[in-house]
Amino acid sequence: MAKFSNGCVIVVALIGFLAMLSRTANGQLSSTFYSSTCPNLQSIVRSAMTQAVNREKRIGASILRLFFHDCFVNGCDGSILLDDTSSFTGEKTAGPNNNSVRGFDVIDTIKTNVESACPSTVSCADILALAARDGVVLLGGPTWTVLLGRRDATTASLSTANSDLPSPASSLAQLISAFSNKGLNARDLTALSGGHTIGQSRCVNFRAHIYNDANIDSAFATSRQANCPSASGSSDDNLAPLDLQTPVVFDNDYYKNLVVRKGLLHSDQELFNNGSQDSLVRQYSNNNAAFSNDFTAAMIKMGNISPLTGTSGQIRVNCRKVNG
Repeated sequence: MAKFSNGCVIVVALIGFLAMLSRTANGQLSSTFYSSTCPNLQSIVRSAMTQAVNREKRIGASILRLFFHDCFVNGCDGSILLDDTSSFTGEKTAGPNNNSVRGFDVIDTIKTNVESACPSTVSCADILALAARDGVVLLGGPTWTVLLGRRDATTASLSTANSDLPSPASSLAQLISAFSNKGLNARDLTALSGGHTIGQSRCVNFRAHIYNDANIDSAFATSRQANCPSASGSSDDNLAPLDLQTPVVFDNDYYKNLVVRKGLLHSDQELFNNGSQDSLVRQYSNNNAAFSNDFTAAMIKMGNISPLTGTSGQIRVNCRKVNG
């Protein structure tokens, strides 16, 4: 009888294991994916992100943007982290990324710390997802449960980065289409755009808006022109805060700025320009809790775009290059 009982236990355990593999193979991420294999993962990530944000507040926004730019190119697979080699061109030099995306050194540090605790266990894609959440939280924003179990890409796509990442010159229709192509609706678009409540943008990305657009507060445009002359050149990389009010605090001031025509990017102001998202922008500007709830839901949804799971991809030991 004892032998039969032990056999039952083994069978039950095997069924459970196969069910777990099936869920992972089907791309279903889990909040407890590393609970036994790397139980201190989240505290390791949070510790490194705390140090990074304490050194430079802007890095929270940079890591959030890094995650967004990863997920929009062939899914959340860590492909944006891959360096170019003599035989491989990755995504870092794509138009939307070149001289723009940053924070790779922070991800490297976190990966090194995680590898020390849990060798060859946690993907760079999952580290980036956790780091993005922690950056938001450390700047006063909401928290959410990050689903885990992604694996890392062994390739990247310069062409897809150039074609799929929304441009700061995008119209509302183009933005809605770009997000729809990733399974995200217009509400997700408007909520995720609230990530621009933190961080900075380069002059080259908002120059056309502050000089050529009519849907912008004139005094605001003039103030931004002081650091961003109309002619391109050395000023292209001059920075301005995406949120004029509180650029290092994650809040709903971004939407308050849109309502008074003080969005820095053309694509930002498109969300409030006599279009379909005006009422939602007004709601978020008046209700930070509503924004926070929709933002966190949209972040979870975005984090589930085409993850590599099961035996797909690999667990890269160095986030900048493919194993071996």
